[in-house]
Amino acid sequence: MGPPAETFHLSPEDRSRDPAVRRRHRGSNPSTAPRHPAVAERISDRERSFKDKSSKNDIPLPLNHGRRGVFKVSSELRKLSLEDFPADKERKLRPKQEDRAEVVFGIAPCLLALTQGRRKVYQLLVKDGDASLRASVLSVCEEAHRRGVQVSRVSKKDLDKMSSGGVHQGVCLRASPLNFLTFDSESDTSGHGVPLWLVLERIQDPMNLGAILRSAYFLGVDRVISSLRYSCPLSPVVSKASSGVMEAMRVYGCDSLEDMLRTKVKQGWQVVGTVGADPEASRIPVTPCSDFQVTRPTMLLMGGEGEGLSGKLLSVCQTLLTIPAGRDLAPGIESLNVSVAAGIMLHSLLTKSRWLSQKESRP
Repeated sequence: MGPPAETFHLSPEDRSRDPAVRRRHRGSNPSTAPRHPAVAERISDRERSFKDKSSKNDIPLPLNHGRRGVFKVSSELRKLSLEDFPADKERKLRPKQEDRAEVVFGIAPCLLALTQGRRKVYQLLVKDGDASLRASVLSVCEEAHRRGVQVSRVSKKDLDKMSSGGVHQGVCLRASPLNFLTFDSESDTSGHGVPLWLVLERIQDPMNLGAILRSAYFLGVDRVISSLRYSCPLSPVVSKASSGVMEAMRVYGCDSLEDMLRTKVKQGWQVVGTVGADPEASRIPVTPCSDFQVTRPTMLLMGGEGEGLSGKLLSVCQTLLTIPAGRDLAPGIESLNVSVAAGIMLHSLLTKSRWLSQKESRP
């Protein structure tokens, strides 16, 4: 018995002697002629490999950023769409990566998460449709493409679900989480002039934490330290509320703020607390923030929503600052939102400190 039909092949000599085979060979187009499955598979693999290499070697077009965050896009980039970026809706993350990933959402948080390089980025998801042609969205896609990050198109419904209803602006990013950095009381990483650290106790609202980080970064705080207990984590909501500042600013966590503060006092730092506009009687002097000057290394303490600073931290404070009200307050309204109060305090302390340092440095 001869070999099975599916393994029987004509040799080149047989093909030359068989008229039927010779006619088929002359009349067929090499590019369209049927191939043996094994041969076709090898050719397909080579074609896919070539396409993959060519897509990796593509040079992204330049994107210029104008003043005040306005994106200026070249005429070539305006012609781009998401079709120019590699996308694969069927591609799935490996289980271990999927378990560790969280979803960052919003233009600024996604762009800064990509450029700052503090997260391991897995996938960029972009809303399908005309929204993907906006310059701000294209800039995020371009950055992801430059860094070899997969870009996928999904529906608005999918993005809404992934961002838990947050304002995603048409982009979400799967990435590893950001955690508080371990605080070392012996290390000092201060900028120019007299250092000012911001210490946060029990800030539980992620929107407040994000707003505080944004003000602290903008105004030039040297370090931010948060209590680890009863405080919200560095979540995507915090990143969004900070307009992406959380991706760039290092935020430290501390198990015992009281111990840390007492250590810094021994090192010559002053600890300054904050209270409402109508503080209760206290043995610690209370000073309007506009009258206070930062003349030596200082730690400014801000307490959580509702309760403010705990008694343990108040006992370490050498001075308490307050923001005077501009009118007689109705009962029950004696304080500002903690993020607003932090912005006012920091602006008052830092601008005056810098003005004094500049005045002293003048000849």
